[in-house]
Amino acid sequence: MLLAEVAATSDAVAATRSRLAKRAALADLLRRAATEDGEAGDDVEIVVSYLAGELRQRRTGLGWASLRSLPPPAASATLTVRAVDATFEEMAALSGPGSDTARSAAARALFAAATEREQSFLRGLVAGDLRQGALDALVVDAVAEAAGVPVDAVRRAVMLRGASGPVARAALEAPGPTAALTALAGFGLEVGRPVRPMLAQSAPDVAAAFDKLGVPPGADDPGHRVSVDVKLDGIRIQVHRDGDDVRVFTRSLDDITARVPEIVADARSLASDRFVLDGEALVVGPDGVARPFQETAARSATRDAPGASGEAREAALAGALALRPYFFDVLHAEGRDLIDAPLRERLAVLDRVADSFTVHRLTTSSPGAAHEYFAEAVREGQEGVVVKSLDAPYAAGRRGAGWVKVKPRHTLDLVVLAVERGSGRRTGLLSNIHLGARDPEGGFVMLGKTFKGMTDEMLRWQTERFRELEVSDDGWTVTLRPEQVVEIAFDGLQRSTRYPGGLALRFARVLRYRDDKTADEADTIEAVRSLA
Repeated sequence: MLLAEVAATSDAVAATRSRLAKRAALADLLRRAATEDGEAGDDVEIVVSYLAGELRQRRTGLGWASLRSLPPPAASATLTVRAVDATFEEMAALSGPGSDTARSAAARALFAAATEREQSFLRGLVAGDLRQGALDALVVDAVAEAAGVPVDAVRRAVMLRGASGPVARAALEAPGPTAALTALAGFGLEVGRPVRPMLAQSAPDVAAAFDKLGVPPGADDPGHRVSVDVKLDGIRIQVHRDGDDVRVFTRSLDDITARVPEIVADARSLASDRFVLDGEALVVGPDGVARPFQETAARSATRDAPGASGEAREAALAGALALRPYFFDVLHAEGRDLIDAPLRERLAVLDRVADSFTVHRLTTSSPGAAHEYFAEAVREGQEGVVVKSLDAPYAAGRRGAGWVKVKPRHTLDLVVLAVERGSGRRTGLLSNIHLGARDPEGGFVMLGKTFKGMTDEMLRWQTERFRELEVSDDGWTVTLRPEQVVEIAFDGLQRSTRYPGGLALRFARVLRYRDDKTADEADTIEAVRSLA
């Protein structure tokens, strides 16, 4: 299949707000990918990945900096998706001296063979910024439509396989819907292969979380109790054990087993020798208090030292910043799969399997008691709580209705210092804003960037507004006069060497622009530091 066909479908999807129209366009492309030639199965897996805005290679070594200056585009479309995928595979495999030069040369050759539209599409894939409104969940729906099977059957298979491509291939290569359902049923939970994690919806407060779960207000009623889990500020982990074989995966299904020897040891210390556990890992200090999130992130991202032996490497890693696992769910244990069992049953198994490593939780139907529990968790420095229905199965791979997270929302009034050009669906608009806090001694201190929370109307408005404030434009970033105030919500702060203030906002998103405030009334860097 030609890359031009995928790019054209991406454009069609971006041009409509109708979910049904998006799904129909995606399904039509998938049908064509499945029938065009004898090796179409490869095409299907690649196309599914590209439509979801991702490269199959998790890391290619390319970034925006290497793609700012591109060769002239090709006059006609000749690139196939398989050729593009093979080129990125070659780039990902490069390492050692000369690899950067070889990677840049391969990238230039690829982009020289691409038309102008294909170049734009490829840039979006490389940067993970293909905003055409066809995320993985919609692609899964399109696979179901193209194969003529219920979408729940596809979702479940994707959940258990941990990837959409192989599932799409199995469904679309089948000779009909009945055969497709049989193929989908062949995907099961396997200890050692990661499952897409269940995610939580959000609520502004505990009362709203109870309402989402259908818990009536009033006294503690055993018939309407929920589990209120402390939400830890760590990294999501999924731990698989089969005898002495232990593997640890992240939320994005990356295998980090070699980087976390202490978690492997903790898993082996449990009495059960075969299980799949879901939880968080974080660095805990000698006093038992969780360390700042960036220490956990840095610790889990540690790479092996060149030439280090296995034992020496594990000792060095575990001795630096020790990670501790805290589990809140179990998907397999005691010889059976548990994803379809209600949470109350899974928690009973979890307490037997990993009682010394479980997340603290409260079982109640009282919003008042849950709110007090939430407030205490926040006072202790935790992220908040997750309110969970005790009747809910493990709805892996999506934001299930059975889990609702509640976190305190912080807001700041900051000043927009610069803005970056948009790409994908936001091409032609000014999108990603640079945020600064006021320095009482003069100027502004940058705290991060965000494009989250912006509506289409807001994007159009800010594109016009920021051109009025433009000081310079390097072709990507437009520097502004620091006059426009914006109200930003964020989940927390972390230390940063990237920004001059030593702090960065976590999960920043735009709430509204404040035309009622001047830059002199923006929050100061001291106010931000007091929150940290």
